[in-house]
Parts: sequence; structure tokens; C-alpha cells
Amino acid sequence: MKKTWILVADEAIARVLEVDDRILKPVEELTDPDAHAKAAEMRHDARGRRGNSTTTSAGEAELHQEAQRFAKQVAQRLAQHHQQGRFTSLKVAAAPRFLGYLRQSWSPQVAEVINDELDKDLLKADLDELERRFLPAHA
Repeated sequence: MKKTWILVADEAIARVLEVDDRILKPVEELTDPDAHAKAAEMRHDARGRRGNSTTTSAGEAELHQEAQRFAKQVAQRLAQHHQQGRFTSLKVAAAPRFLGYLRQSWSPQVAEVINDELDKDLLKADLDELERRFLPAHA
């Protein structure tokens, strides 16, 4: 039996949903609290950092590294679920840069079952909107 999951993610939150009788149901949410803290830190300290491009670049590089670590964590978690037979098909919507990090992190088995990718941050979308996007016959 085909089980479809949908991953909606950005560099700090990854939400996994399951398609159950054409309705989306939450499965799991992964978060990276460090990404939230570092992004807030950069926003609050942005004025002081702009004067020194080295500090700004170092801070941005740190955020990219944190996002790459989170992408690996998400990919590993999905690989575990796939290995357990919890899904057979995966659709992914992620912020563009994060989608790139995810693509680098997928196991071959997970990459093989991805049948839809959207380079868009849809984390704030409600379930109805996600159903319209990913299950268009439902609309």
C-alpha cells in the first residue's frame, strides 16, 4: 500500500505530514533551536556587524553551516522512517537554499521515492493550502 508523506521545511523547522484518505495529518515536527537563536542574534546585532564585513560573513557562514547540519538531521530522520516502511512516496516543499542542503543529504533510498519538489517556504501555509498544492484533485 502506497503511503505518501509531505515534508515542509525551512532552515529551522521541518514538518512532516501524511496523506491519509486525501487529508493531511501531522506526523512529526523537527526543530533546530540553534538556528532560531542565531538568526535572532544576527538580526539584533546587524547594525554593529555591518561595519565589519568579516564578522558579517562569519556569522552568515555559521548560519549556513547550522542549516546544513539541520538538513542532515532531517534527512537522517526521514531515512529512519523510510527504512521502517512508514512511507513509500515523499513530496518536499522547502525554502530554496534549504532544499539544496536537503538534496545533498538524502540517502539514495529516500531520494528515490521523492516524486515532487517545490523550492518554496510553505511552513506558514495551513493544511487546506497544502492540500490544494500537493493534492490538486482535492481542490
